[in-house]
Amino acid sequence: MAAATSFWIRWRVRVGYPVALVYLALARPTTRSLMIGGAVGVVGLAIRACAAGHLRKHQALAVGGPYAFTRNPLYFGSVILAAGFVVAGASVWAAIVIAGYLALFYPAVIRREEAELQEHYGEDFKRYASAVPLFWPAFQRFGPSNGAEKFSAQLYRRNREYQAAVGFLVGIALLWARMRWLP
Repeated sequence: MAAATSFWIRWRVRVGYPVALVYLALARPTTRSLMIGGAVGVVGLAIRACAAGHLRKHQALAVGGPYAFTRNPLYFGSVILAAGFVVAGASVWAAIVIAGYLALFYPAVIRREEAELQEHYGEDFKRYASAVPLFWPAFQRFGPSNGAEKFSAQLYRRNREYQAAVGFLVGIALLWARMRWLP
């Protein structure tokens, strides 16, 4: 199981580039789809940014901010971001490519990370996992809101989340160019 999960984690990024090229070839963006999809994508970016500003990788179990509502706010934000690209691309085939990629890689990666967190944080993670949903956010927050969980721009930068924003802007620019020059 660990070897299979490791395979999916290792190939997630490598496969992502050709998937992006296929998506771009299949996309049929319009001005309207770019605007709506871009707005949806910004929501996904905001969720990811908020999560990154609360994540102290390998130092502490993240349970504040968006982690109080879902154990995987980065992946949840990524799915919203991908939904933005699906809308922006305005193509059922492009949407199928994106959905297939997410369905193939995300479950394995999430399982692997859950196992690592369980191993590292033991009972603390078990308690957290029993109270907070794996993916879809709950409407009830985990634990008290004591203000100690404020967003940290330093963590955002250390986690290099700005790369997602750059990637999003490049993706939207490529879709715009696709619309403009390759109808």
